Amino acid sequence: MATIYDVARVAGVSPKTVSRVLNGAAMVNAKTRDAVHAAMEDLNYVPSSAARTMRSQRSGLVGMITGAISTSPHTEVSGLPEIYLVQGAQRVFAEHNMTLLIADTGGHAERAPELLTTFREHRVEGVLYVAEYHQEVRLPANLGETKMVLVNCFDHHGTPCVLPDDEAGQYQLVDGLIRRGHHRIGFLTLPERQAAQPLRTAGYRRALAEHGLPFDDGLVQTGALSDAAHEYDLLWDALDRMFKIDNPPTVICCANDKMAMRVYGLLRERGLNIPREISVAGYDDYRMIAEYLHPGLTSAELPYGTMGARAAEKLMRLISGTTKPNEPSQELVSAPVAWRESVEPRDTNVTPIHQRRRDS
Repeated sequence: MATIYDVARVAGVSPKTVSRVLNGAAMVNAKTRDAVHAAMEDLNYVPSSAARTMRSQRSGLVGMITGAISTSPHTEVSGLPEIYLVQGAQRVFAEHNMTLLIADTGGHAERAPELLTTFREHRVEGVLYVAEYHQEVRLPANLGETKMVLVNCFDHHGTPCVLPDDEAGQYQLVDGLIRRGHHRIGFLTLPERQAAQPLRTAGYRRALAEHGLPFDDGLVQTGALSDAAHEYDLLWDALDRMFKIDNPPTVICCANDKMAMRVYGLLRERGLNIPREISVAGYDDYRMIAEYLHPGLTSAELPYGTMGARAAEKLMRLISGTTKPNEPSQELVSAPVAWRESVEPRDTNVTPIHQRRRDS
């Protein structure tokens, strides 16, 4: 492998002059600069990034720890929506001429400390830590001076983070359903221990209250378990309880699009037509599901691309020391609802499902 001394010998200049050319020094004349570049090309010389880093204290590298690439046997589509987050961050880093290094946890969050250590050894200037869903995380205490932004997660230390606005997302969805004539809105929730669950429930309740509609706990059922192998085992029973109340729902909101895909099947097993007899809405706007279901699935978007971009911008401000005055450590990102054919507008005088079934 060619060295700076080989380049100097071929170009007929001193190693110090080659160094000046590599660093863009103005004092080198054009003829000498051309000779050095020609020698570098002839020798296929690659400048040492490690040496440049030692001189400038800038590596031009940023790291990302994520699970967006890996999948597991029980979550065959996990990771795919989150890749938009990676793409959003990459666009911002490219604008700043930064190189993004990605380390995947392989679905094992406990690997994060060793991955952080590896990034620090490579002198990255900052790190994005991306969680697979909205949650609290525990980070190692010995981060040193590593600049870090959490994405889709938060910690009790107040580390800068970017989160989805789950409360606003559920509010916008339910508000839109009510404006389309749905006053009995079923809600299949995430597991209680997930951070997004109380936020989305608050959004659901706020939309009802603003329209003067009562909250009916019979319409709100837990639709998912934390155990990935049995995540949706509760769905049949949850739907059963909803449909047995005196005034059952005309639309069912699902906690995510994977759940909605399963709800489509369960409703059809019951002989119900979507959306003529009952409407369905999801959450995530995971287009590989939402756009290919029939009918197309209405879904509240999880703004992965925007979250990635906002987190990358926040990290660049931390790295450059240009953090905005009074900038909050936690930023919430909202997104619109994608309205598709799975939601049919209703008038306010809708015959309950069980009565329609008796009359047919």
